[in-house]
Amino acid sequence: MRTYRDEAIVLRTHPLGEADRIITILTRHHGMVRCVAKGVRRTKSRFGARLEPFSVVQAMLYRGRNLDVLTQVETIRPYGLDVAGDYDLYTRANVMAEVTEQVCAQETEEASFLLLLGAIHALAKRRHDADLVMNSYLLRLMALNGWAPSLHGCAVCGRADEWNRFNPGGGGLVCEECDPSPAPVPAPQSVQLLIDLLSGDWPRAKTAPLLARREASSLVAAWVQWHLTRRISSYHLVPPLEVAQ
Repeated sequence: MRTYRDEAIVLRTHPLGEADRIITILTRHHGMVRCVAKGVRRTKSRFGARLEPFSVVQAMLYRGRNLDVLTQVETIRPYGLDVAGDYDLYTRANVMAEVTEQVCAQETEEASFLLLLGAIHALAKRRHDADLVMNSYLLRLMALNGWAPSLHGCAVCGRADEWNRFNPGGGGLVCEECDPSPAPVPAPQSVQLLIDLLSGDWPRAKTAPLLARREASSLVAAWVQWHLTRRISSYHLVPPLEVAQ
């Protein structure tokens, strides 16, 4: 059948011509889809407002030669409105969306959709600190796709040492004997925070001090960008962590 329906999360939108948009969505059962929404930029469009980034929708699409065509949209959860109204949430959500596009380009498993859905919900409802949500999501997404960092010992020999360095190319934590490169030696609290974010231990993650959060964020960014072999442009929009957090 050339027509199909699926639940989707809107990741990005781009203008096309005078009235159309190209919409990038992550669907529950069909993976990453780039589609055309015709006429959505007109003031009389029936569903233009439903396609805000980070909104969860029920979409009906028609398979096209190059791009599918979005023919019907129903709002399930208007998270886009909550996220777009807060700069901290919006910038972190953009990082999540950009990484998702890269990681899930050939990914069709439902687990990736559910992981992003949970993270967007946590951001929109402010269940946890935005930076913690972003980093937890990125670590879990990478792990789900086979790129989980070694955090309990050297990735090569397995030796647990508080002086182990963090080298994305070496697999995570590595000891000096296995990797003598000048990789940074993260503080034990930063490593523990990465472990908590990857496992979903939110009560413990929330107690991490500011310095550990900052270092953990830089380690996650280095891990993601090394494995994707590209810079994540959305990172430069993310504001630095403040002492108040």
